[in-house]
Amino acid sequence: MRRSGTLARSVLVRTALVGRRRRDGGDLLTTTGSANVVPDDLASLGGQVEFIAPRGPAVAGPISIPLLPGERTLDRRIKFGLVNACTISSIMWGMFAVFLSMQGHVPWAAACILACVTFDGLDGALARKFGVASPFGAQMDSMADMSSFGLAVPVVLFSWLHPVAPVWLLAPACALIAVCSAIRLARFNVSPKDGRFFCGVPTTMAATILALSVLLVKPTMGLAVAVAAIALLMVSTFPYAKLARVLRLPRWLLVVPVLGGLADYQITFMVLIGAYLVSGPIIWLRHREAAML
Repeated sequence: MRRSGTLARSVLVRTALVGRRRRDGGDLLTTTGSANVVPDDLASLGGQVEFIAPRGPAVAGPISIPLLPGERTLDRRIKFGLVNACTISSIMWGMFAVFLSMQGHVPWAAACILACVTFDGLDGALARKFGVASPFGAQMDSMADMSSFGLAVPVVLFSWLHPVAPVWLLAPACALIAVCSAIRLARFNVSPKDGRFFCGVPTTMAATILALSVLLVKPTMGLAVAVAAIALLMVSTFPYAKLARVLRLPRWLLVVPVLGGLADYQITFMVLIGAYLVSGPIIWLRHREAAML
């Protein structure tokens, strides 16, 4: 009984010491230490304790990573802010497109989508020219693309085709644009880049095609099917030539669309878009045949 009482008192003493350690910022270890700091009841159990010096202050909260890598001069900060202002402008124009389409101003909404395309290309070009490209800028660009091209474009398309296409067909087709945009952007962020071809139709190109369709083509029910087809081509593995390769075509070939547009701009536009969309499967077949030889 006496030994049990001693054990209970020792436990209470240890608890008090631990509480004091927590208040004072020290650590307690059961080890061989100075006897003058050990209570008699605790020492009677054969154990001695000592205080370890308080540790340094722990780092509170997550570590902040600089948004702009490299030298943080005023000139680079201004350039970095200008680049991200273009990205933010793309998001804003996308929101304007949503608001205008909800009010029935579909052509103006399509024009806002084209403004998104312009600012989307401008921010990347300026980032490379100014030397302020950063992981933060790349993520911001993806977020802007999803906002403007993955969400605003389907809303504009729904407002445009709703009078001529049934909801059961149009709603899934427009929703597919959003889903495929998210898949494509995520895949683009983690995939190796090819300097010659895009893997699938880029979100920017798809948005450009669809926005120009709103401005140049008369809405029909069949266009809802075309919207779904473009969405699926976005997540396909068909190689599509980049703009730099297209501009290397012979000059006389580039004059043909201009002449066709003067004759009938709607038919010329649909032929050009059809040729571009079909070019991916054609290039894929040619590469496959060359690999089999």
